[in-house]
Amino acid sequence: PPNTGNVIRLCANTGVRLHLVKPLGFSLDDRQMRRAGLDYHEFATVNVHEHWTTCMEVFHGKRVFAVSTKGAQRYDANRYLVDDVFVFGPETRGLPPDVLKQFSDEQRIRLPMLPESRSLNLSNAVAIVVYEAMRQLNFGSCT
Repeated sequence: PPNTGNVIRLCANTGVRLHLVKPLGFSLDDRQMRRAGLDYHEFATVNVHEHWTTCMEVFHGKRVFAVSTKGAQRYDANRYLVDDVFVFGPETRGLPPDVLKQFSDEQRIRLPMLPESRSLNLSNAVAIVVYEAMRQLNFGSCT
């Protein structure tokens, strides 16, 4: 819940849309999630999908990148476009293997870390990738 609240806050401040796929493992009404998202929830666009396949149907025709410690290339190696989509898995285990295998090497990106590291905090990883894409797009309408 705290990661989701933090990402909602990020989305509210950047104009990025958040899509969540069930099962979430927590309630969207969870006190910790609301606390982390503070009063930003009303300023963010959050969509909840029942299944991975229904979520991916929304992104038909868009470039979709899986962010994973098993990514084939660094996150900053691509030139991102306005409608690009980034998929993150749970912090504790990452994207399931059956989801990750749906992405080509070029679509699997990673954040550089020390070899013995497991992963970064999920909301930190989301922020790094979002701000890199925004930087490449000259930060859009953000000032």
